Amino acid sequence: MEQGSRREDVRPSAPCASVGAPPQALATARVPEQARGEHTHGEPSAPRAVQRHSVRGQILDALRSALMGGELVPGQVYSAPALGARFGVSATPVREAMQQLAQEGAVEVVPNRGFRVSERGPRERAELAEVRALVEVPVWLRLARTVPAARWALLRPLAQATVAAAATGDPAGYAECDRAFHRAVLSLSGNAQLVAVADDLHRRSQWPTPGGPVARRADLTADASEHTALLDALVAQDLTAVQSLVRGHVAGAEG
Repeated sequence: MEQGSRREDVRPSAPCASVGAPPQALATARVPEQARGEHTHGEPSAPRAVQRHSVRGQILDALRSALMGGELVPGQVYSAPALGARFGVSATPVREAMQQLAQEGAVEVVPNRGFRVSERGPRERAELAEVRALVEVPVWLRLARTVPAARWALLRPLAQATVAAAATGDPAGYAECDRAFHRAVLSLSGNAQLVAVADDLHRRSQWPTPGGPVARRADLTADASEHTALLDALVAQDLTAVQSLVRGHVAGAEG
């Protein structure tokens, strides 16, 4: 965000309706310049009422959307009280949401100031992609050998949901649907710990890099189309195609 009076919208992630995502999130709100930890003087603008039952969850959705959209800038420090004032809530749910984001590697706690948006460079993203491939590829191949075609057909709506989310051009909404599809596939392994670890790695790989471009609609659409191609290869039990597609799909998440 720039210095001065300009303020940027914090948009909540669009729910992935086909995968049981949470209800409609926070109406469009804005993060004022005062929300940064280094600029906490002055009065925040008028608060907006939070309409969802889970205040913490709603704020978490809004912050994730802002992170994915580049509205919360890597390296900048943001103050929980000022963000809370802007959302019309106390600082407590904001801090709780930020603590969750800290566990996910999206922000870092800055004592007595707030939370700094993590700066993740190309090397770290490449390392995450490598670890994801090591975790996921063997599982996808095992599932390709053992899961019947009828089970894969049940996942078609999830793949279609990622295509629909990509068409909106909303990176945060797409990210939720993307991970939901991968969780559904990996859950067929019956290993809940693997699913949790893979989902955490996946989420970390989705956070944008400092100065990097926000994912465009065309990028999201191309990524979503790979889910359909993966299902086709799984149904056909084409192990060579599955391995190639999963490796390429995971590597593409770096960019």
